[in-house]
Amino acid sequence: MSIIKLNPAFKDYLWGGTKLKENYGKKTDMDPVAESWELSVHPDGPSIVASGEYEGLSFPEYLEKKGKGVLGTKGNTFEFFPILIKFIDAKQPLSIQVHPDNEYALRVEHEYGKTEMWYILDCEPDSFLYFGVNKEITKEEFERRIQDNTLLDVLKAVPVHKGDVFFIKSGTIHAIGAGIQICEIQQNSNTTYRVYDFGRVGKDGKPRELHIQKAIDVSNLSPIESDFKPCGPEEKNGDCDTVRLASCEYFTTYESTLNGTTTLHVDDESFGSILLIEGNATIENDGTTLEVNKGDSVFIDANSGDVKITGNCQWIYSRFNPLPLFSYERFSKRFNRLVY
Repeated sequence: MSIIKLNPAFKDYLWGGTKLKENYGKKTDMDPVAESWELSVHPDGPSIVASGEYEGLSFPEYLEKKGKGVLGTKGNTFEFFPILIKFIDAKQPLSIQVHPDNEYALRVEHEYGKTEMWYILDCEPDSFLYFGVNKEITKEEFERRIQDNTLLDVLKAVPVHKGDVFFIKSGTIHAIGAGIQICEIQQNSNTTYRVYDFGRVGKDGKPRELHIQKAIDVSNLSPIESDFKPCGPEEKNGDCDTVRLASCEYFTTYESTLNGTTTLHVDDESFGSILLIEGNATIENDGTTLEVNKGDSVFIDANSGDVKITGNCQWIYSRFNPLPLFSYERFSKRFNRLVY
């Protein structure tokens, strides 16, 4: 088994900025840069292998060469690679939008639905985002407010802070606000139903398409409660402090801060994904050594065993299922409240 670095695919959506270049070392001629797809097999933007024997291959080609065993026994239960991981820089607010669940998306769009998690990397003072509705509304009121431009009046505006965690279950109306940088872990889907777009026009000079009927079909129009904090307590392991951020049937995500050396065990059930969000690190496994900088993405094959990490750094770690790293039962009460 092995560890590899990945280079991202980039997106230049009109609301993007320059922070991914300036703060996360992203190299592209695009301007603006709205998103970097750090772990992706999606045809709209696959990642590229940036180290090792398979350097230069697309990440889907890497998986085809290595076989489904690198995904792990849990990963093999999915028909398609189930997750996509991004950096997002919102210089301007995103559209008000919603994503369908699997049943609707597979039937209508022929790809997975989209449940996602946001970790707030940084934000401007007084930044906020929209998360669901602030009161119960009917589908009829929802449609009327879209048509008469009063939808924002019934959306829940939430102030954001560095380190906040937002679990966006499919069907949740939402939008990232201006001045926010995010690490997003999501289902492997690019299906978005745009509901309201602040009167903006696209590169063609025309208003961007709205998807009102589909949004009405899939939106949860009841308020959703959350404290927007990690779903698990902090665990200390020598030089490393780790907290579970969120967990669901598609992914489990952790945040770790290291000052020294630690070992991460990657079992046969799932691959691992490391996204370095601060500092620098040396990552070693089975004779391979990677020098990793802020913004870099590392994929670890399932069953790679012990992975040694040395440095002063912070990273987001993602895998398929909600099993240890730590004891699942210790997190179950808060996990169920936050995620479901």
